[in-house]
Amino acid sequence: MKDIISVESLTYSYYNRIPALIDVSLSIKEGEKVAVIGANGSGKSTLLQIMGGLKHPSAGIVFFRGHKVSEESLRDKRFLRFFREGVGYIFQDSDVQLFCPTVLDELLFGPMQLGIQESESLERAFHVMKMLNLENLKERPSYMLSGGEKKRVAIGSVLTMNPQVLLLDEPTNGLDPRTQCFLTELILDLNEAGKTIVISTHDLSLIDEFQPIVAVLSEEHRIEKTGTAEAILKDEDLLLRVNLIHEHMHYHGRTAHSHRHSHYMYHKHGTQQKEQP
Repeated sequence: MKDIISVESLTYSYYNRIPALIDVSLSIKEGEKVAVIGANGSGKSTLLQIMGGLKHPSAGIVFFRGHKVSEESLRDKRFLRFFREGVGYIFQDSDVQLFCPTVLDELLFGPMQLGIQESESLERAFHVMKMLNLENLKERPSYMLSGGEKKRVAIGSVLTMNPQVLLLDEPTNGLDPRTQCFLTELILDLNEAGKTIVISTHDLSLIDEFQPIVAVLSEEHRIEKTGTAEAILKDEDLLLRVNLIHEHMHYHGRTAHSHRHSHYMYHKHGTQQKEQP
């Protein structure tokens, strides 16, 4: 399979002094499921925003289907349409993404901006509403939606453009368990339908469910390791080092036990024990 998105030696700093990414390289093949994981502040969202053409790196190159993505290339209207039809970005905070008067308007905005005829845009919108169970909300403004409903509308507003790549920043963050389950199943279904999926998350249970290729960002804003979900989740030393699990020492009499904690793993007792002095 060919690379659909690749980034080479990306570096990005906020205000030219606060590092967010340092020398990051990553290739994503067509149809893959990929997750970028790391602690808060490691640069996950920044990396996805650069892949989505919403930010531009201080150094390094981004490619989509072999074409360089840059401020200059995105000024070309033909390339801009090619890129926006190909890559869809779903923000972590749905309120950032929703701005139209009604749910139906939100779903129509993207395809209409791409110059798609109104009849086809409406057909796409109603198809997506049915898929996401939004039909009874079509006339409702976004400020009258729940968090889960907003997330579904935000995803729907991208799906009506039918992109090949979906970039989802912390897709399950702040959602109730039922909505998280619905969203996870939706993402898996979209991948099975041929979409390339890239998510950012620090939720290891989502990685276990999703089983993507995983790129681990360190708190030093570099790629620490890439591998399968199974290999990454088994590497507790790695997860501890990048602050995705944490460790406590508990004393029972004169014996100390080490416990590693996360939202994904059960608490484990280390095999090593030591006597208190």
